[in-house]
Amino acid sequence: MIRVITDSTSSISAATAKELGIQVITLFVNHNGVEHEDAAMDLEAFYSQIYQMINNIPRSSQPSQLAFESAFEEAARAGDQVLGLFMSSGLSGTFEGALRAARSVAARNASFTYALVDTQSCGYDEGWPVIAAAQARNQGLSLMECVEVAKRSVCSTRFLFAPESLTFLQKGGRIGRASALLGNLVKITPVLTVRDGTVLTAAKVRTQKKAMARILELLKEDMDRCGLKNIKAHYIGLKEPAAKWAREHIDPLVGFSVDVVPVSPVVGLHVGPAVGIAYECCSPLDGKMVEAQVPVVLSATC
Repeated sequence: MIRVITDSTSSISAATAKELGIQVITLFVNHNGVEHEDAAMDLEAFYSQIYQMINNIPRSSQPSQLAFESAFEEAARAGDQVLGLFMSSGLSGTFEGALRAARSVAARNASFTYALVDTQSCGYDEGWPVIAAAQARNQGLSLMECVEVAKRSVCSTRFLFAPESLTFLQKGGRIGRASALLGNLVKITPVLTVRDGTVLTAAKVRTQKKAMARILELLKEDMDRCGLKNIKAHYIGLKEPAAKWAREHIDPLVGFSVDVVPVSPVVGLHVGPAVGIAYECCSPLDGKMVEAQVPVVLSATC
């Protein structure tokens, strides 16, 4: 059997994980001295307080080595293969932690077989490749066939989001203080994306309203070129603005009702209040990355 394992920043719901047979290893959020499991948090309650967190932004931490080793050791002893798909190594040390654990377990279990994929992103931009891999596994594909499905999905997804302000990004060290101050003063709102494993600016406009319009334009361009396979509306903070935007603008564009889901707090606390989308197209997207360049680490037994 192939065990599909991911981390909680993929933002896959517990119901979806259970339905598809995906094991989720949680990251953590430390808020006011209390450590919370990212995968088990009451997200609505947490995000309802995000505006009060601006001067005391919670800290995040990756899974422990023990958490990864326990999951991999259990698979090894059961004679199962592992397909691990984790958030971008350019955004977190989670992938490297998983790799160290896999190698440690393999050193104790000579027949342990694993394939670890760096999805190069987070949120449902990470989630879509995880789901694609689980569906492929459930259809009876081999480990390496599932890896190829995941790689193709990584190259076919996009994450676009518009923060309400640049303050959280500045406080989290993602941009400089001067840049944040200037951007907030002149109401510059970037449309952010993840490309080649790092956060980049896809567009810069003067207001968040214009940023939301630009996101729709970019989505339509990708849909026209590559078709649309899957899509989720994402939010950090209050759900209502994202839900309203989805109902009024995304649904008419794609022709169906789009789910509106929160981004993992581990991701959200670095960005601050924001609205965006994560989608998967039917073919690889220009500028995302070359399929052959998706980082994959295989065990010696593969």
